[in-house]
Amino acid sequence: MLLSDAIRKRITKLLKENNMNLWQLYKQTGVSASTLSYFMNKKRELITLKTLLHICEGFHIELKEFFDDPLFKDVEQD
Repeated sequence: MLLSDAIRKRITKLLKENNMNLWQLYKQTGVSASTLSYFMNKKRELITLKTLLHICEGFHIELKEFFDDPLFKDVEQD
């Protein structure tokens, strides 16, 4: 699986676990709704580490917890 796809799946999983949608995540993080939407809808393939850190803050987790998931076991470079 490509890294960007694994990140999308992890965000989707965390949204479900936290009973949130992208709009609520936007409100929690301050990351623009268009940035979140473009990345999640594959209109943008890459996400910055800074943006990912803000997303983690919105879920109240650390970056290391975000990547501590089996999705990232065998990821490939985009």
